[in-house]
Amino acid sequence: MKTQKLSELAKTIRSKNAGVDKITFDVIFADRAIYERVRASGVLTRETVAKLYGVPDSRISDFVEFAPGNAIKFTFFRLQPSGCAGDPDIFGAQQYAPLLDIEVPAD
Repeated sequence: MKTQKLSELAKTIRSKNAGVDKITFDVIFADRAIYERVRASGVLTRETVAKLYGVPDSRISDFVEFAPGNAIKFTFFRLQPSGCAGDPDIFGAQQYAPLLDIEVPAD
């Protein structure tokens, strides 16, 4: 089966702080057809995100498929507050990388 990487299909893949105790992720597509293709493929769901990041479902506070914005968004609870001793990524901006290589089936 032919596939494409999520990074080839999305206009934007990013992560960032969502307050001191959460990191939020945005995967935004340039058009509705690509958004619908990724959404329908099932490669980016609450369950697949939990598995990809090795976190229990209880750490995912939100998972939203936002059709008006052609976006899939999800948010994790941090293990420790942003900026505290031992925090590996104060801004949460380095957490999106595992999403880049997700393989999405071709049409």
